[in-house]
Amino acid sequence: MMKVLHKWFLASLLIAFSSQLIAKELLDQVAVIVDQGVILESEITDLVANVKSTAQAEGQQLPSERALRTQAIERLIVESLQMQMAERMGIQISDPQLDQTINNMAQQQGATPEQFRRQIALEGLTYETYREQVRKQLIMGEVRRANVRRRIYITPQEISTLVELLEQQGATQAEYRLGHILVGIPSGADDKQISESRERAERIIDLLNDGSDFSRLAIGSSSGSEALNGGDMGWMNINSMPTLFAEAVDGKAKEELIGPIRSGAGFHILKIMDTRGIEVVEVEEVNARHILIKPSIILSDEKAYDMLVDFRQQLMDGSADFAELAKEHSEDPGSALRGGELGYADPDVYVPEFRDTLALLKQDEYSLPVRSQHGWHLIQLIDRRTMDATEKRKEDRASQLIFNRKFQEETDAWLRELRDKAYIEVLES
Repeated sequence: MMKVLHKWFLASLLIAFSSQLIAKELLDQVAVIVDQGVILESEITDLVANVKSTAQAEGQQLPSERALRTQAIERLIVESLQMQMAERMGIQISDPQLDQTINNMAQQQGATPEQFRRQIALEGLTYETYREQVRKQLIMGEVRRANVRRRIYITPQEISTLVELLEQQGATQAEYRLGHILVGIPSGADDKQISESRERAERIIDLLNDGSDFSRLAIGSSSGSEALNGGDMGWMNINSMPTLFAEAVDGKAKEELIGPIRSGAGFHILKIMDTRGIEVVEVEEVNARHILIKPSIILSDEKAYDMLVDFRQQLMDGSADFAELAKEHSEDPGSALRGGELGYADPDVYVPEFRDTLALLKQDEYSLPVRSQHGWHLIQLIDRRTMDATEKRKEDRASQLIFNRKFQEETDAWLRELRDKAYIEVLES
């Protein structure tokens, strides 16, 4: 009798274990094939759950489960294509570079790294999951910059026209927070398909005028890249948003609906979620110096970091001179001969990691070693100053505003092209 019971118990355990494996396999089955990669069912489930959680916290209404799933799949397809391109290009974000970015994010929120971790945990994420999400966003940002920047050309005429406009506005700019819904038009659409898209856009306008929730309709109906964020494009200067949008929103008031506006991508519907008052443009320049150490086959990443940590300690102890260390060791030929000094400059001219570190430094303070695409930097902030907008500054600002606008336009176009050229197969669930 005992043998029979023992066999029955083992069989039950085997059945239970097999059921768990089957359940896990179903959860992680391949849902979409994207060129050389795949999207798992669990990835779609996690993203949908995250959107639901965010919407609940912000009191947003959501569309049907099917619409949510479709939008989640589209986002994951575009992300997968970018990550595959990053792998082909050899773009990576090292652990020290990632940790530096996250520490900067914590400091910008006035939190210690430990407080920042607790905040992440309260939002339902493990710290490791959060780190990998940040790494993924940084990699995709590098891929977009590398591929989109070369598509942008700014003419002198565009700059001078915008400078004149800035001068007419007294160097002040209104900012808008826009909601965006894009009713897309298929590639090579005929007149009937275009007409159907327009009718769909007009029905959405009618629903919004009747009081429907904008974010819910955006999540359920928009083909725009910000659909899963409820269509929220965030705050934008009127001169940095797409020209089509700038012309439409100029002079409009908060809560106004605009559209449908036709473009090559489809029909756009905009809502002015909020506006910010007229703000005076001030130019802050920083004077800094740095020592750059570039890792190599001979000098590892870790040794380069440790080398700068040692320099920093010597400087804080007063046993070394920054200028002498820079002249002897820095691998930035442009500044090494000047003792590492870079001179007064707009912080935006520096790579993001360098710029963000400078923003957190006090006068005469030394940074910890900072990793950028150029290598490891030890940075000291010498001084800050606020300058009036000179003609050169106006031209630089105009050029940057135009670049930001074109970068967004070209990014959207590049992502559509990437998506259109890819092999995509959505498997039956």
